[in-house]
Amino acid sequence: MKLKVCGMHHNPTEVAQLQPDYLGFIFWEPSSRYFEGAMPQLPKSIKKVGVFVDATVEEVLEKVVKFQLDVVQLHGKESPEFCEALRHPELVSASHKDEAPKQVRGDKLEIIKVFSIKNDFDFSILKPYEEVCDYFLFDTKGKLPGGNGYTFDWTILENYPSTKPFFLSGGIGLESVEKLKEFIKSPASTYCYAIDVNSRFETQPGLKNITSLKAFINALTDDLQLKTDH
Repeated sequence: MKLKVCGMHHNPTEVAQLQPDYLGFIFWEPSSRYFEGAMPQLPKSIKKVGVFVDATVEEVLEKVVKFQLDVVQLHGKESPEFCEALRHPELVSASHKDEAPKQVRGDKLEIIKVFSIKNDFDFSILKPYEEVCDYFLFDTKGKLPGGNGYTFDWTILENYPSTKPFFLSGGIGLESVEKLKEFIKSPASTYCYAIDVNSRFETQPGLKNITSLKAFINALTDDLQLKTDH
């Protein structure tokens, strides 16, 4: 099972030293964790995830090229056709065609489609996305597209009808370790590929608490046998 730390803004280099599998950079301007400036040098073992909310294909691919993103996470109302378009760089607009296709074709761009859950969830809406994305991510439905800081009822995932691996997200913090233990033992976690954390490990938006993150990783590694590839 993998670990993704999202909402990188002030101290991504420090977080990278903890060797998570994914680091998430938010490219949605209303977010207090909006990322801009230079991308720090990161270990190749860490995949860079660009988080978008209803951006255009051109905007997404421009960021993919500029920041050498490995993964695109779609947090808005993106359609299956939109996800499919990201897999075909020939659809990039003429203004970017000289640079984007080469970069996207060089390495397979992974796509995560996000779905928000509150009290229940209609899993049938996943079906059109089965063939056009690599992972699903289940987050808590709130006022914001993400980073709302509270969890949903994970037992809803007992009814997960797919075999596509998914990220578990939404309000996961250091205090969630015991609950995660129970979840990982349960059938609901069968296709859980990664745990996604964000605001519960911050001292301010975009500034991660390294001590808390380290304690969380140690707890998962030692007690939950959360295994990574490195």
